[in-house]
Amino acid sequence: MHTHTCLAASVLTLNFAAALAATPTSQAAAPSVTAALDGERLGLYDGSQFRYDDGGCGGCAPKQALWYFQGEGLAVPRRPAGPATTSPVPAPDASPALPDLVWLGAPQLIRQATLAPSGRTLQAPGAAPLAMQLAPRIASNRSYFNAGSLDFFRQRDVRVRGTLRDVAGKPTFEARTIWPRDFVIDAASMRRQPLSAGDSLAGFVRHENGGARSAYATRLIWERQPGAQRDWRGKPVLAVVLNGAQGDDDEAYGGHFAVATGRMGRNGEWADWMVNNFYNLDSYSEKGVIASMVPMDNYLMDLNSGQQYYRPSTMLVAVLRDARTAQAFQGSMQDTFRRFYRHDFRYRHAAANCAGISVDVFKGLGWQLPEQGPTSRLKALGAYGYKAAKDMSLASGHKAYDYFTEEQTRLYPAVAFAALGQDLLKLLGGGPQERALSPYERQLQEDVEALVLVRIPQVPSSRAFGSAPVFSIDEYLARAPQDESQWQIVPVPPRPFPPELREGPALAEESALPVPAPVGGLLLGVAGVGAGWHWRRRKNSRREAWQRAAPA
Repeated sequence: MHTHTCLAASVLTLNFAAALAATPTSQAAAPSVTAALDGERLGLYDGSQFRYDDGGCGGCAPKQALWYFQGEGLAVPRRPAGPATTSPVPAPDASPALPDLVWLGAPQLIRQATLAPSGRTLQAPGAAPLAMQLAPRIASNRSYFNAGSLDFFRQRDVRVRGTLRDVAGKPTFEARTIWPRDFVIDAASMRRQPLSAGDSLAGFVRHENGGARSAYATRLIWERQPGAQRDWRGKPVLAVVLNGAQGDDDEAYGGHFAVATGRMGRNGEWADWMVNNFYNLDSYSEKGVIASMVPMDNYLMDLNSGQQYYRPSTMLVAVLRDARTAQAFQGSMQDTFRRFYRHDFRYRHAAANCAGISVDVFKGLGWQLPEQGPTSRLKALGAYGYKAAKDMSLASGHKAYDYFTEEQTRLYPAVAFAALGQDLLKLLGGGPQERALSPYERQLQEDVEALVLVRIPQVPSSRAFGSAPVFSIDEYLARAPQDESQWQIVPVPPRPFPPELREGPALAEESALPVPAPVGGLLLGVAGVGAGWHWRRRKNSRREAWQRAAPA
């Protein structure tokens, strides 16, 4: 039954995409199509500071970074990016360091339009209808636009990022990203709803099983001046984004984690915020995701790589009176991405994943996020032995051991999200603090004007609906089939990093030993006890033999 359902959805998607691609067009290019950077922001930066390129520019960004984006649409600085500013307390007149590159995906933008019932044309206010087709689906991607997606987007105005092409002599807009314009954070309409004792951040994440089928919603949980008139237009923001579990991928119940910076739009828009998105660079994503700084509309709503096509998301937004805390984070991320592209460190699913890398940047700035400790060091020993024996692989046992011993705020996106939010609420609570605050934490205390939770539903697509991410290994194992051979996974090919692009040896981040030190110590201890027992047994046997042989 499941296979037939997936097949039917795939057939529907292919037929629908083919119908759009084959649609004849008859209208001239509409004036609503603009350059992707014209009058736009990229997070905290003005789009005029960048130019568009396809990744083939020589020297416009570090060569290691450009290697990943050949043929991809990028925003690169008009002037050299220069060294990143990673100080947790930047000078008042310091300008934020520009990113080396931002992954845009497409060169043009239609800021406001509606989709025709057929999905074959875009209608922008005051402009002629413009033919539309979809960007091609990546062959390995199971989360693509279908009739349900069309029904979702037809109910609202949209913002579309793509490429104006000539199809059979007629202008046609090839849509790559479709963003719902009613996804806004309306300061004036929200009433304050603080979290109560029985109403936690984890509970918000888990509500309605993660909210994949829920309505888009915002909730103001804290503000500095309750009752005062709110005006957040142009205010800087620092946002923590938690993406939920995928509905039909048994390796992806942990969800995904990212941090965004930007400024609030005139009407509460946030499509142009900058997301710092970490994925494994050493394999090809089945959805075409490449680790990068990327606009929010691409991060959530790209037809292939957009998170919302295969799971729900939750976001915690800190509205700031001053951009310095957001600028400090983004500057540190610039340095982190440079090292990541150079392979000074590698993505590791336990020790350096999307949550761990982001949390480490906050800690480097001085946010002393309270740790929750590992899952269980005792269970880690059992997990090592079980996986090593089951898979006949010491490396497999080592990987299982790492999951049980890693700090949970670095391992689980959901735990990181809840821990950061809870600690921020404590910093803003006004009561005595349990620790001496760092300069960065004092800035957070001073600068945050409001905290808003945002629930972002999944866009109906050819993919099964997702759910809330897990908060523990026990939750993970409860969801996944007991028989690992029954797991639904999407194998991905490796992407080896060219040796000639290295600027030095990679950092020593992984143990050369196939056995973790504690396990090795335990094995040595057991071996020592066994050897001692064997030695004593041999000694006693010799004594008994001597006594039998001795003269009476």
